[in-house]
Amino acid sequence: MKQLFFLLFSFTLCKAQERPSLFFREDWKEIPAATPVTQEHVVNKELLLALYGPGRDSIKKSHHDVPADDPYYIWSGTCTGNWAVTLKKQKSYVDLTGYAKITWRSKQAGLKCLRVVLKLADGKWLVSDQCDDRSQDWRVHEFNIMDINWYELNINTVVEGNPVNNVNLSRVDEIGFTDLTPGGGSNACSRLDWIEVYGKSIDR
Repeated sequence: MKQLFFLLFSFTLCKAQERPSLFFREDWKEIPAATPVTQEHVVNKELLLALYGPGRDSIKKSHHDVPADDPYYIWSGTCTGNWAVTLKKQKSYVDLTGYAKITWRSKQAGLKCLRVVLKLADGKWLVSDQCDDRSQDWRVHEFNIMDINWYELNINTVVEGNPVNNVNLSRVDEIGFTDLTPGGGSNACSRLDWIEVYGKSIDR
């Protein structure tokens, strides 16, 4: 009897701690640089790209022939105002509760710090308190969603507002990133190579 109880307890615990699978990944097409980045540059055919803020028309999909391993990435250096980039699955929301994660590869310069942006199914916009700051080289950064505190985001200006408590992330519509600032050239910019979202898919 004790052995059966232990097995049932272990099974329940394992299910409760089960990590969600990959909801989407985006790595940007290996085609010539362009300003602004457009839907043409999105690899994942399930995803829709959206650009926001006063600097949206100057968000660049960049690449350099030297060095040889330079990725194809989003670059904020020429953004004339605050900006945000988001992606969403056309047929699914994502549940970002529990052990959901967002992972990306990025490189910031100057005082830039790249943050997570979410649009909920009810239309509310949020931006994370946690961020990925400057690095001399490309770096993979992982966000545990349950560890993040959220702030309201005015998506028209891409400026943060008040902190938000008890956020329900069970139906998230769009997921993206911003550093909440205009660009300042190569010495003050954010760069994002790829992004992965781990969460439970929810039909729209």
